[in-house]
Amino acid sequence: MVSTSALLISELDAIDGWPAERRAETLHQITRLFLPRAQCLSADQIALFDEVFVRLIDHVDAQSLAQFSQQLSEAKCVLPNSARRLAFNDDERVSTPVLKFARLAPELIFDVAKSCGLKHRLAIARRHSIDASVSEVLIQSGDTAVYHALAENRGANISEADWARLVQASENDQGLAQKLGRRSDMPADLKHKIHAKLGHARMRELQAMPGAVRDQIENAIATADAAKMSADLEPDYAAAHANLMELARKGKLSDSVINRFAVRGDYTNVVAALALLTGSTVEVILPLIASDNVDGLVVACKASRLDWATVVQVLKNRPDQPQISAAELQRAKATFAAISISAAQRTVRF
Repeated sequence: MVSTSALLISELDAIDGWPAERRAETLHQITRLFLPRAQCLSADQIALFDEVFVRLIDHVDAQSLAQFSQQLSEAKCVLPNSARRLAFNDDERVSTPVLKFARLAPELIFDVAKSCGLKHRLAIARRHSIDASVSEVLIQSGDTAVYHALAENRGANISEADWARLVQASENDQGLAQKLGRRSDMPADLKHKIHAKLGHARMRELQAMPGAVRDQIENAIATADAAKMSADLEPDYAAAHANLMELARKGKLSDSVINRFAVRGDYTNVVAALALLTGSTVEVILPLIASDNVDGLVVACKASRLDWATVVQVLKNRPDQPQISAAELQRAKATFAAISISAAQRTVRF
């Protein structure tokens, strides 16, 4: 392999004279050779592939490079030099896949967050996990879109000082306040401040709604507020949330998947799915599942954009609950039809 590698490197030295099609095809062929073997390669072999890719990266078109970045982001090992080149690339099609999904060194993520622009910071803010030091750099950037991405990212570790900065930024940003209000890991005093702000806004919205819908939503809110005081978040919900996030990323968290969870009685995944799809928390969804009154659960299902057939299965198969009667199911259907998706989402997210 050594002699072959030396010949390959030698040939790549003449890459400037190659036509664009040959450069792109070479990158494609070597990527296809690398990916299935990535997990089994030795350190020397990884270093060789890294050197080869670095020599190609600056000489291929943006579309080919974007495809390579997406493929490399899914690899089972890290090519440090190639990843650095891609992460700092000005074209977001190239930088985003690596910054968002690849296994990058913490130092590289920090450097990109500190020195690059908004699109790079947004990709980092949406990573599966983020160190507190990186969150600090992202928050110091002052980008509103980055604030929102961090507030939505349950894998972002945020210091108390940076939570305070986000809360301050939410004073004039109701959407950010709502997202922060759904974070259970926020310091208690800041959480109380956010919930007080959201409570005032919620009352204003409820007063503007038609009476019948307002009564149904207020009942769901009361149930959800009680949940925040009593629900115990178990470790398996975190694992379910991570798995469902991956399904959602691939576009596979469908209505039929949740229907199957419910039919099987897999309510760990049902709860995690409703929390994820509504933008709420497990603490809010859990007691809606257990409540004798199904209105709150119906609102959560509506906010998740589930179809009625799936809602029926969620209602019928709740654990430790008596079978829902035909009359209750009919009332639930009327509630489901009466409440708009936007009203349901505003309710469950408070």
